[in-house]
Amino acid sequence: MKQDFMWHLRRVPRIVSERTFHLTSPAFQADAKMMVNTVCGIECQKELPTPSLSELENYLSYETVFENGTRTLTRVKVQDLVLEPTQNITTNGASVRRKRQVYGTDSRFSILDKRFLTNFPFSTAVKLSTGCSGILISPQHVLTAAHCVHDGRDYVKGSKKLRVGLLKMRNKGGGKKRRGSKRSRREATGGDRREGTRGHLQKRAKGGRRRKQSGRGQRVSEGRPSFQWTRVKNTHIPKGWARGGSGDAALDYDYALLELKRAHKKKYMELGISPTIKKMPGGMIHFSGFDNDRADQLVYRFCSVSDESSDLLYQYCDAESGSTGSGVYLRLKDPDKKNWKRKIIAVYSGHQWVDVHGVQKDYNVAVRITPLKYAQICLWIHGNDANCAYG
Repeated sequence: MKQDFMWHLRRVPRIVSERTFHLTSPAFQADAKMMVNTVCGIECQKELPTPSLSELENYLSYETVFENGTRTLTRVKVQDLVLEPTQNITTNGASVRRKRQVYGTDSRFSILDKRFLTNFPFSTAVKLSTGCSGILISPQHVLTAAHCVHDGRDYVKGSKKLRVGLLKMRNKGGGKKRRGSKRSRREATGGDRREGTRGHLQKRAKGGRRRKQSGRGQRVSEGRPSFQWTRVKNTHIPKGWARGGSGDAALDYDYALLELKRAHKKKYMELGISPTIKKMPGGMIHFSGFDNDRADQLVYRFCSVSDESSDLLYQYCDAESGSTGSGVYLRLKDPDKKNWKRKIIAVYSGHQWVDVHGVQKDYNVAVRITPLKYAQICLWIHGNDANCAYG
């Protein structure tokens, strides 16, 4: 049966900056947490009324913290929005989920080969100095999880001088690149470049594990991975997350945008609007990040989505702390061309404690890029809504 696995441009609501206020400088004293306590998940959201326009405008208003420690609050207006009842779609009923980060056999792949590490899509993954991951979405912007820099009440320690690490390869000799040996050139030929090719990546991963490890990291065929660190110029966080003392942070808004002090020259991944599970090939999602149990290795995984709401995805991807903030992406066909195109459709929030009928349970959660969130992130990137009419 032929299915419509394509990216379809759609008109998105407009988010317009209305007024900006100066706030007191943050304390930058919060502990960096990889989990958020007491949040409303899919089951909890089913019992909530649809937010009003004024509530949405409050949630989508945003804080900006600058590298000198100053902070502003920008109030926004939402235009061209059609309010619809909240759609919560449960694919498999109330399935039982257990508190674990790796489900059965570990299905993650360490990307050890330079050809993969330094090429799209893996080269879009970045590491944050606070211990999270992120993804490049423009020549100067990184998308990550809000909890990586803010705990809902204050900015985390170290986020005042936040840095982003872009993956690069360092030569063994530390000097000019040397031509690979016949053996390394032989190893570099052939194979499928697709990130979802399980056998090929396992073969590469096993080959990398057989090589000798130095004290500074895992060696690969032509060098070892290192990071080019760049300072962050400013950080945008939605008010739905950065609520201060006025209630718990909303998991729906666990995303943030970082503007780098200097632009990079890498290929980045475009932002997209999250389709429903039925429009995802095989119901599968992909993401890469820097899991803490595999020091400085880029780890790729793909898995199926088990449940969805208007704002959240539950999934069974194997992941450890450090991978939170990774960009979750899909490969769908470009309507104007015959090739497949990857776009980011969610931000991996991690293993979160969510409210399920009054009981706290631990789930794998990703925050979906909805039309409203797309419009907001687009506004952050461009500074106005002129280029954000369609997504």
